[in-house]
Parts: sequence; C-alpha cells; structure tokens
Amino acid sequence: MEKYIEYIENVKRIIEKIEKDENGSIVKTAEILADTLINDRQIYLFGTGHSHMLSEELFYRAGGLVNIQPVLIAPLMLHISASESTLHEREEGMAERIFIDYKMKADDTIVIISNSGRNGVIVDMALLCKEKGLNVIALTNLEHTYSGLSRHKSGKRLCEIADVVLDNGGCTGDACVEIEGIEGKICPTSTVCGAMILNAVVAQSVDICAKKGFCPDHFASSNIDGGDEINNALVEKYKNRIKHL
Repeated sequence: MEKYIEYIENVKRIIEKIEKDENGSIVKTAEILADTLINDRQIYLFGTGHSHMLSEELFYRAGGLVNIQPVLIAPLMLHISASESTLHEREEGMAERIFIDYKMKADDTIVIISNSGRNGVIVDMALLCKEKGLNVIALTNLEHTYSGLSRHKSGKRLCEIADVVLDNGGCTGDACVEIEGIEGKICPTSTVCGAMILNAVVAQSVDICAKKGFCPDHFASSNIDGGDEINNALVEKYKNRIKHL
C-alpha cells in the first residue's frame, strides 16, 4: 500500500471510530454549547502548541459561529518560537492571568484542546475554570494521555477534570505511519480529527438551537457576493465582546 493511502486509511478508521464511540459526548457537548449560545454566554477555545490551531478552527470563518473566542497566547503558540512554546505549555501559574485577561465568567463554556492532556498550563486552566463555574469540555487523546503521568502538581490530567471528554481517537505519540528504514512514526492525526469533531459539535449545537427557535449568528464566506456586508455587520455587533475580532 502506498504510504499516502495508508495515512488516509488511518484517518478514515479513526473517524469511523469517533462516529461510533463519541456520538454521546458530541451530542452532550453540543447541548452545552447550544445552551451557552441561547443564554448569550461566551464560548472559549484554548489549546497550546499545534492545538492552538483548533482554537482558531471555529473562529471567524465561513459557516462558523460568531460567538467564539479563541484564547491565543503568543508564547504558547508556534510563530515566535516553537521550541519555547513546548517549555511554556508545561508552566503552571499562567492560567489565572489568561482567565482574567479574557474576562471568563461562570456559565461560560471553554473547550480545552490538548492531545496529551497532561501539561501544566492546560491542567491549570481546566482546574481554574471548573472552580469558577464554567462548563469545561476536553478535546484530547485518551490513549496518549493514559500512557504517561500528569506533569501538573495535582497529578490530574485534563480528561479527569472536564465535564465532557471528546476523544480524538489517535494513538500514543499522535503520528500514525511507519516507513521501513525510518525510525519512529510520521504524520499526526489529531488536527484533522479534532477539526472534524469540533465542526460536528457545531452542526449539532446549531440544530438544537434551531429546534428551540433560536438562530445563532454565523459568518458567511467573504468571497461570495454580499458576504462582506453580512460579516461586517456581525463584526460591528460583536467586536466589543470578542477579543480578536
């Protein structure tokens, strides 16, 4: 089998596993998000390293909910120093500053994204948000997270704190393709499968809202006629409450 086909087949297998095993968690998460939208509370997404891309996946895009706040902390992302971001994500004590800066409040919802689910800032944020009364959703890799110990002083992992856990179905280490003569595996699955899960949750949550008579604001494509007018009006409406608009 060609290796590109092997990778595609691996992703398809994981998606089928998610469809079978995660439907309950997806629906439960969607119900929480729908309730958050209907009650005009805020939805946050937070991830470090490559997981920050999934924080941006739902933000400011065609067909995306407007009421989405990605938590984007430069030292925890990749564009300044990828290697240093790995060190920063293991720190404890950053979460409280982030929580205050983003004005998180009780009854808001936060989706915390971490493939390993065991680093300091991620566990800190989950514990703090639970303490402050937010709904905490974990998007993680359960096989990976249980393959090692927590790096947090509490000894807890993200999945042990969250109200709902979404498992991205990946393997330990994330990469999934072995090539003869190459040590270690290549090609991760957490981003593509995580994005699929998040968008599936949004589809379900909007359907729940619609059935309750509520239409959540969502962006159009800026590259269709009339898209700019729709989106500019939404940006004007939300720019004072969503930090990165």
